Amino acid sequence: MAMSIEQQLAIYLTDAHAIELQALVQVKRARKIAGDPEIGAAFADHVRETERHEVYVADRLAALSWAPVPQKDLAGKVTGVAMALFARLQPDTPGKLVAHAYSYERMEMALYDLLQRIAARADDGDTAMTARMIEQEERAMADRLFGLLDRAAEASLRELDGEEVGKQLNRYLADAHAIEQQAAQLLRKAPQLAGARPLAEAFEEHLAQTRAHAERLEARLEARGSGPSALKDAALRLGAINLGMFFGAQADTPAKLAAFAYAFEHLEIAAYELLMRVAARAGDEQTLAAVRAILPDERAAAARLHELFDAALDASLEEAGVSA
Repeated sequence: MAMSIEQQLAIYLTDAHAIELQALVQVKRARKIAGDPEIGAAFADHVRETERHEVYVADRLAALSWAPVPQKDLAGKVTGVAMALFARLQPDTPGKLVAHAYSYERMEMALYDLLQRIAARADDGDTAMTARMIEQEERAMADRLFGLLDRAAEASLRELDGEEVGKQLNRYLADAHAIEQQAAQLLRKAPQLAGARPLAEAFEEHLAQTRAHAERLEARLEARGSGPSALKDAALRLGAINLGMFFGAQADTPAKLAAFAYAFEHLEIAAYELLMRVAARAGDEQTLAAVRAILPDERAAAARLHELFDAALDASLEEAGVSA
């Protein structure tokens, strides 16, 4: 059944409300397990911002005579707990926590970017302004977290001797390989869900890069006398990274797919940034060179996805029977 642009706008707002509840659970837990006072302070400050964001979104829903959707809100809370617990179970919590939080902030940025675009199409200036304001604060938090990667790496490695740092580097390489395996699985399916040919082409082209990245990581692991983790590869292929759980529970609209893929690229970027720091600490110049060769591909893929947000939104509205 066809939907109005106002109904689509309300759907995006209810999604945003659920994601803010998810984010609130995460940042409250993250400040307690950060492992570094400055990282903890960043999460503590963002608790207050996130509380404001939830109120702003709820106010916009009320102004449009809509309301949050309890099922979405509950899913948001549950997956927020799961994501924080996933990070806590890692042996080097500060690094993994900051990387996951950074990618989550990028997911929120993508959602509010799309919300601005659909609000503009619905001629709802107040919602567009609210989305723009929240997106700017999410961007500031993402930038702050990215700037804390050095501290996060140091907090993860400070008590390790040289041999242990080498073992940790092997773990980071195995983690990166597992993430590339999950990326490859997503990219194989994404073109059929993209809805817009330029978006499908972007996924297809990045799949070839992703396979090459995985091969390069395997070569580094073999050179270091290690190898990929079959358990991690299988777990991530099954979607063990909770970043995608919320969007996975939604309809696979092109816009949501583009937003999730954009956030996932930033998860890879953060993972490689951490890997680069561990490789430097371990004195592994070949791994440093490999990561420096891979990172530009991930950054370019993220930028291209962002450029295609309008095309993805057009495809989503067309699928819903809404005229652009």
